[in-house]
Amino acid sequence: MSKRTFLPAFLLFLFAMPAVAQGPVRLSMQQAMDMAAKQSYQVQNSTLEADKARAKIKEITAIGLPQISASGGVMNYIDVPTQVVPNFFGGGEPEFIQLQFGVPWSANGGVRLDQLLFDGSYLVGLQAVKEARKITDAELVLSMKDARRQAAKAYYAVLAADRGAELVGEVLPILERSLSESEAMFTNGFVEDTDVDRLRIEVVTARDRKLIFERQSDVARNYLRFILGLPLSTPLELTDALELLIDDPAERTLAAEPLDREKHLEQIIASTYVRVSALELRNAKAAYLPSLSGYFSHQQQWNANTFEPINGPIPWFPATMWGVQLNVPIFSSGQRSSKVSQMKLGEKQAELNLELTNQRLGLEYAQRQNEVLTAEELYNNERDRLALSKRVFERTSLKFAEGVSSSFELTQEQNQYLAAQQSYIQRMVDLVNARAELRKALDRF
Repeated sequence: MSKRTFLPAFLLFLFAMPAVAQGPVRLSMQQAMDMAAKQSYQVQNSTLEADKARAKIKEITAIGLPQISASGGVMNYIDVPTQVVPNFFGGGEPEFIQLQFGVPWSANGGVRLDQLLFDGSYLVGLQAVKEARKITDAELVLSMKDARRQAAKAYYAVLAADRGAELVGEVLPILERSLSESEAMFTNGFVEDTDVDRLRIEVVTARDRKLIFERQSDVARNYLRFILGLPLSTPLELTDALELLIDDPAERTLAAEPLDREKHLEQIIASTYVRVSALELRNAKAAYLPSLSGYFSHQQQWNANTFEPINGPIPWFPATMWGVQLNVPIFSSGQRSSKVSQMKLGEKQAELNLELTNQRLGLEYAQRQNEVLTAEELYNNERDRLALSKRVFERTSLKFAEGVSSSFELTQEQNQYLAAQQSYIQRMVDLVNARAELRKALDRF
C-alpha cells in the first residue's frame, strides 16, 4: 500500500475510533513530546519487547542453574504378564511352564537434581543474550525518541493549521466590509455588478480557505491525540505559539550543531550488533568443546498384590544414585563447520552495517542541515513577502473604500495576499519539519 492511499484510510480510522470522555488537556510542545515518550502505542510495544528480552536472559541463565524435578506414578496390572519358560525342574513333563513375574500393584516416586558443570555454548550464549538485551533497550530509547519526533511534527501541524485559519480570518472581515460597501455603491449606481461579483467570489474563496485550515486543524489534532495515546474525544489545548517555537534560540542554532557519530544511538546499536555477531561466532566454535553435567537421583519403589502403599505389609524400597555425564562431539558431517562459516559471514555483515550506518549518519546529517538552512532562508523571505502583501492589500482596501481603487485591483491584491499567506504557512511547515528531521539526524530528541 502506498503512502498516498494509506493516509486517507488512516484518517478515516482515526475518526471511526470510539470516543471516550476525558478532561481537557493543556500541553506545551515539551509536555506533548514527554507524554508521547511515555504512553504512545509505539513506545508501549517497544517496552514489552524490552521486558521480553529481560525475561529471555533469565530463561537462558536458568539453564546453568540447578534443575530439580520430581516424578511419581501408580500402576495396576489387571492381568499380570505371563511368560512361558522351559521346565527347569526336570522330570520331562511338562516341557514348558507358565510363570508370572510381578505383582498386580506397583508405585514409585522420586526426585532428581541435574546441574550443568561445563558447556562452552552456554557460557558464550549467556554473554550474547546480555548484549542482545542492550540492543532491545537501545531500540526502546530509539522508539521513545521517534515518538517525541512524531509528537513534535503533529504539534507543529496543528499550530500551522490554526495559524492559517487565523491569517485568513484577518482578511475575511475586510473583504466582507468591502463587499457590503460595493453592494451599497451598486445600488446607488456608482459601480457595476461585475465589481460586486468579483468581491463575492473573493469572499467565498476566503471562507473556503478558512474552512480548509480549520478541517486540517481537526485532523492534525486527532493525529496528535493518537500519537499521545489519548482518546479522540479529549479536548486538547496547545499552549505554545508557532512563531515563538520557530524563533527559539535553540532552534535557530540547530543547524550549527556538529554531528557526534560515536554518541549517536543508531551507531551504538550497530556497534552492539558487531559484538553480538562476534559472540555468535564464538558460540558456534564452542560447539566443538565437550560438555559436562552431573546429576543426583533418589527414588522409592513399592510392589504388592494388594493396594496398600501406606502402612501395608510391603515396605517401600529406596534407590539412590549420582553420576556425571560427559559428551564429546566427534563428527557432525560438517554441520558445525558450516555453522561457523555462517557466523563468520554474519560478523562481516555486522561490520559492514556498522560502516554503512557511520556513512549514512554523516550523509543524512549533511542533507538535513542543508534542508534546514534552505527552509530558514525561504521562511524569512516569505515572512517579509507576507508583510509587504498585507500592507499593499490594506492600502488597496482603503483606496477602494474611498472610491479611488477598482474592485479588480482589490481582488488582485487580495489574491496575492492569500497566496502569500498560503506560501507562508507552507514555509513554516517546511521549516519546522526540516528542523525535526535534523534533530533526528543529530539524535537530539
